[in-house]
This record gives sequence, C-alpha cells and structure tokens, in this order.
Amino acid sequence: MSATGCRGGAFPSYGPGMNETALTVHQTARPHGFPTPGHFAFVESALPEPAAGSALADNLYWSVDPYHREMMDDVPGGFALGAPLEGRTIGRVIASCTPRLAEGELVFHRQGWRTHAVVTPEEVRRLPRLEGVPVTAHLSILGGTGLTAYVALTRIARLKEGEDLFVSGAAGGVGTAAGRFARLLGAGRLVGSAGSAAKARHLEREVGYDAVFDYHDGPAADLLGKAAPDGIDVFVDNVGGEQLAAAVGALREFGRIVRVGTISQYNTPGAPQPRFDHADIVEKSIRMEGFLVRNHRDVQEELYDFAVPHLRSGRLAADETVVDGFEHIVDAFLGMLRGENTGKIIVRDRTQAAGTGSTPPAAVSGS
Repeated sequence: MSATGCRGGAFPSYGPGMNETALTVHQTARPHGFPTPGHFAFVESALPEPAAGSALADNLYWSVDPYHREMMDDVPGGFALGAPLEGRTIGRVIASCTPRLAEGELVFHRQGWRTHAVVTPEEVRRLPRLEGVPVTAHLSILGGTGLTAYVALTRIARLKEGEDLFVSGAAGGVGTAAGRFARLLGAGRLVGSAGSAAKARHLEREVGYDAVFDYHDGPAADLLGKAAPDGIDVFVDNVGGEQLAAAVGALREFGRIVRVGTISQYNTPGAPQPRFDHADIVEKSIRMEGFLVRNHRDVQEELYDFAVPHLRSGRLAADETVVDGFEHIVDAFLGMLRGENTGKIIVRDRTQAAGTGSTPPAAVSGS
C-alpha cells in the first residue's frame, strides 16, 4: 500500500525529482470595479493524495473566462474568499485509485486555477484523442467556448442559411467561434465589433467576417448602421450595453437576440442600462433569449461531429491566445478582461510549450 492508499504505488511514473508541492489560486477580496493582482493569492500546499475511488490529475491547460469576473462578486454561487477558485482545465491522470480512470488519460474537469486536482470519474470528461486536432481545442473551439457559440447559433437563434448576423465582442473566444461556425452554417452577411483595428483586420482576413468595426470609433448605432446598412436577422451578444441597444434598432422583423454575456458591465456594475425603443421588440416581433451553456451539455457530441471534420480539413481553425506558465494565470485573466487576447485565451503549463517553454507573460501567441 502506497502513501496515497493506492495499491501498487500511486506515482509509478514519477522519480525522486518529482514536484511534491501544489499551487492553487485563491481570491482574497471582493473587487469594486476592475480587479487587480492584489485580489488573488498563490497558495502552496502538499501534493494532494487521491482516496479510493478518485485520481490525481496534473493540470496542463487552464481556461480563464469572462464569467470568472462575475463569480468574484458577492453573488449566489460566486467564489468563496480564501478558497481555491474553479475553472475549466485539462489534466493528465498521474495517480489513480479507481479502475475507471487510467494513469496517463487526459481529462477535462472544472478544478482549474490549481496545478493539481483530485477528481472522481463523475467529475471529469475523458477527452477523445482526435488525430490532427490540438489538445487546446478542447478548451476553445471544442470546449465550453465553442459549445456556447454552437448552441447560440443552432439552438437559440436557430440560424437559417443566408441570414445576416451581428456578433459583439467578435474577437473573443465565443465571437471568433461564432463567426467561423456561422460561415460553415451558411450565414449571409457577417458583421462584428471589436476593440481595435488590428482585431478587426484579423476577423475580416482570417475568421470570415464581412465587416468589423472598432467600437471605440463612435456611437454603436452609427457604426453598426454603416457595417450592416440593410439590417440584421440575428444578434449574438457578448457585450451588452450600447451595442445591445444598437442591435435592437438594426434587427429586421422576426429578428433574434442571443444573450451570451455582458462583459461591458462586469467591471462597472453601476453603469446605466442600455436604452432602446422597447416598442421595436413588439413591432418587429423580436425574440431575446439568454442561456447557460451548462444546460446544453447534451450537445457536446453533436459539436464534435460538426467541428472535428472541418478542423481536420482546415476549413475550421481554433483562434487561441496562449500564455505559458501557471504563474501567469492571473495576468492572463486580467489581460482577457482588458481585451488583450484574440480568440480564446488559454494558460499552458511550461512542460507543454514548444522549445524551452519560457514565453514571458507579455509575449502571448495568437493563432
């Protein structure tokens, strides 16, 4: 019996030089406005040991997402102060005390923001080994980000071939995925908003958007009117605020609004709500619906069936910004809130980086 309680030894692949400590990130205080590094703390502890029926995962890739900012506030279900945060992550099983999780398996789970996690079979999803598809895709185009975009288009908006689409926050993880999926689904004119001219160029040249405006350049209604002079059928909203109001005015009869997020208000809770003509909702028979992707996990296999062949053929790509080193996870999160990423932002363990894996925090790579 090993020290972990697993017969045969829990750590067969680790030698005398193994790292016997773990790091977790805790939230230390509630932010008022934009969070800072001072709202977080890295806490070192002994390597956790799996009990019977569980396994120890060495986390390799972490997702930082806009919803984490909401969870930092004092809200029901939010992050507890002084406790490890949660988030989507991919880990490798390095010690197993259950026959249902084999050592060496890659698993997706939600005990992120830490280097190691004890998980049970019920808490993980075993990741299929998809030839020609990078592992990080399971956190981006094939993960919760891609699933959000796919559900928004196919389940909530029920996008029809030829319909014109506007996506706010189009350079983010959901926005890039929504643009690429919409193209494959036969959308008509594809319009987006982004936070810089460089992002707008990327979206037009690489992702497939027909027109993208920098929302800093003027009133959203004017910018959207120029980009979509004939109106839109569907609005996928990651931002809220002024852009939501502009979309209501631009929507045609029987238009649909899919509410994914309100990132424009996460750090300014006192910001005024968007003002628009509510009569438009009635007169144009507009439908507005929000959703939580966790209620659509049954669509995951459908997403694989739809996206994987296109990833292999090259018709679909995963837009990702990768930051190397778990020690930079807070920097990556704050950078994402400032809009420094293009596509999904992912933190990668240095052991998984090409070459030396010594990318500094400011030198993120977008693909």
